[in-house]
Amino acid sequence: MAAQNPAAPATRRSPLALAVLALLAYKPLHPYGVQRLLKEWGKEKVVNVGQRASLYKTMERLTAAGLIAVRETERDQQYPERTVYELTDAGREAARAWIGDIVREPRPEYPEFPAALSFVMMLEPEAVRSALQERREAVARALAKAKQDVADSHQWGLPKVTLLDDEYLVAVTEAELRWIDGVLRELASGELAWDLEQLVQFDQVETETETEAATGAGAGAAEA
Repeated sequence: MAAQNPAAPATRRSPLALAVLALLAYKPLHPYGVQRLLKEWGKEKVVNVGQRASLYKTMERLTAAGLIAVRETERDQQYPERTVYELTDAGREAARAWIGDIVREPRPEYPEFPAALSFVMMLEPEAVRSALQERREAVARALAKAKQDVADSHQWGLPKVTLLDDEYLVAVTEAELRWIDGVLRELASGELAWDLEQLVQFDQVETETETEAATGAGAGAAEA
């Protein structure tokens, strides 16, 4: 197996980069084979492999960093030439280190949904209720499918360790569904309500409080 070039640049980790290293630890593959295997194993639920261009760019980065290397070029009359990649010793070490770090230490992530929630007051309560109701239906369908996938995998006799990501997704989706149901109840009862004028007034009060605190601190420093 090829070793990493000491002068190779470091590469940032990502779910897709980690998936490439993990699959090449399984066997040498060309990019199309990586994409196909991820889908066959159901890992497209946790790794975005929809864009082939992103996969090629990721594999180019990993090659430049010495984490994977070209093994051979396949030639077949029915298909264009396909470059087959293999994992290097450095790539195996990197994959193991990445997995350990990710599992060990939570890192801030920035998905769209919480970002939208942080500014949801721009919509009227009824609009939010309607949108959340639609999301609830979609989440409920996703949860039913995720549970069925786990049940099917157990029937196929797959080891539990290969299903941890699926079980995690079920747990997270169940939690989101419970949270959405709670917010919908609060919206329906009127417990959760708002308007922009009230929020603007709150911001003004907060600004005045901060100004008073700063003025007080300044006066205290002057007296000292």
